[in-house]
Amino acid sequence: WGGTIVHKDDLDPNMPRFTQRVVQIDEDLYILTGETPEPTDCFNHSCEPNLGFSGQIGLVALRDINAGEELRFDYAMCDGGPYDEFVCRCGFQNCRGKVTGTDWRNPELWEKYDGYFSPYLAKRILAIRSNGAARKI
Repeated sequence: WGGTIVHKDDLDPNMPRFTQRVVQIDEDLYILTGETPEPTDCFNHSCEPNLGFSGQIGLVALRDINAGEELRFDYAMCDGGPYDEFVCRCGFQNCRGKVTGTDWRNPELWEKYDGYFSPYLAKRILAIRSNGAARKI
């Protein structure tokens, strides 16, 4: 991804591109892509992703990806703040049904995506694991 780094207080949810092309990269920071979307700006969510995070904005393959297969990641890997929830329509058997800004707190996802969370979420998860309980951060 590329774009402008924006503090959460400066995000305007009424901006047309806000809900479609913004990625949280740190506790209060987001990357807002440019006016003209690039193919890499438009990855869809999936509860059965084939991509995971490497650093704040890098994505890597979680498995071999077939030619023509849609590239997708689980938004739980990078979204840790409140935003509009949406109904997931990924269609996979393990679909959670709804995507929220708190999905990253699910211990099952910690195991499934270990090593593939955005760094700021990996720190949150480590803090929770260190305390031995899923306390609210």
